[in-house]
Amino acid sequence: MGNNKVRISKTRRIYFLRLIGRIIVFLIAIFIYIFDREKFNIANGWIFFNEFSPLHILWIIWMWDMALQLIPVKAHISIGSQKVFESLFRPIKEKINHKNLKKYIKDTTLSAYKVMMIWILLTVAISILHLTGAIDTGMMILLATFFYVCDLICVLIWCPFRLIMRNKCCTTCRIFNWDHLMMFLPIVTVNSFYSWTLVTFSFLIWIIWEICVFTYPERFWENSNMALRCSECTDKLCTQYCRKLRK
Repeated sequence: MGNNKVRISKTRRIYFLRLIGRIIVFLIAIFIYIFDREKFNIANGWIFFNEFSPLHILWIIWMWDMALQLIPVKAHISIGSQKVFESLFRPIKEKINHKNLKKYIKDTTLSAYKVMMIWILLTVAISILHLTGAIDTGMMILLATFFYVCDLICVLIWCPFRLIMRNKCCTTCRIFNWDHLMMFLPIVTVNSFYSWTLVTFSFLIWIIWEICVFTYPERFWENSNMALRCSECTDKLCTQYCRKLRK
């Protein structure tokens, strides 16, 4: 009998290590919230500059993660995130069907903004809870840290947004680099240097991504970009979805 076991890719292993790291960060944040909640004070107003807190380290990690989405790197970052860059675009040999490309972008954009509307509604609900005092600033940062974990769960295990997007994997996902905006948008009402820098930077990344989708749509479709095809995949992050499509 042949061995049908699919060997896990190096990129997938690295992403699992990142997921474990994020879970540890989340658990540490919970521990601090329970036993030393004052450390979350730096997320209020301009206290960010008044004292040191472990949350400064978390802020630096988040800002660095976002900065990596603005430059083409090959440090085992998924092509799903990097497909925005010309240097990673591998055009198909035959002529691109621009009519079908236009339809693909239109359909996926419609699905993408359905996801956005759902997330805005969630943000409004969380904001109301915060503004009415039902949850404090510390809990808002914990929510962002929770979404930080959920981001990689969506990549590696199961993504609820696939039910709306209908994309087969993260490599072809229309909203791959929406992750940080979705992560930080719910903390917008914290109204502090800590929250506004994260929200503003994530919004900038989202704007750049959206501009590229409509300016260079061929980079986002597997029928115009060879790098997105299963047969060319080196990431292999999506074993639960595309195993049958691999050769």
